[in-house]
Amino acid sequence: MAGILVMSVMVSLIVKTLLVQAFFIPSGSMEPTLHGCPGCTGDKVLVNKLTDRMGGVSRGDVVVFHDPGGWIAPAQPAPGLGGQLQQVFAAIGLAPTTGGGDLIKRVIGIGGDTIEAHDQQVYVNGTRLDEPYVLSGDSPSEMDFRVTVPIGTLWVMGDHRSDSLDSRFHLDDPGKGFVPVTDVVGRAFAVIWPLNRSGSLDRPATFDAIAAPTQP
Repeated sequence: MAGILVMSVMVSLIVKTLLVQAFFIPSGSMEPTLHGCPGCTGDKVLVNKLTDRMGGVSRGDVVVFHDPGGWIAPAQPAPGLGGQLQQVFAAIGLAPTTGGGDLIKRVIGIGGDTIEAHDQQVYVNGTRLDEPYVLSGDSPSEMDFRVTVPIGTLWVMGDHRSDSLDSRFHLDDPGKGFVPVTDVVGRAFAVIWPLNRSGSLDRPATFDAIAAPTQP
């Protein structure tokens, strides 16, 4: 029995470290694609950690990434024995992590892209995005901006645009709102909980129409 338990833990550690990891969604910044707000059922997603070996990160992907620096406050573990057990099981891959130091957003632009917003619309390399995944009632961006994404970084935004402190709100930070590709944990590819919302997280077709960035 003990041997089976040890083997299960070892397999879980290998899977979590190299292949796939589960995450709780802690906020409502990705609604309606992912739920996590108070009063909602917190979604759990699976994240492919081999993204860099399977074509890399693309526009439209939903990705989990480490905090680039100061985007979120340090997470406080749940009190009591339950919180301690959650941390232990998450560490060995037997429970989803709460993602205290990680965020989840949608990739809007990759290295070389020019992203701009005006008249409450978002454009990538001059093409306006049709964004049906944005929460109903939100505009694609109330904030006007124009940036060129440095090579090796990403520009990310939440689907709940009025409740997402994403790249737009970190333009004055040292990193200028860009997320280093090296900070990406992986691509979220499926919702696994609750069961009535389970399914794949596919890349929206609107990103297929984006032209390659103009070379300088």
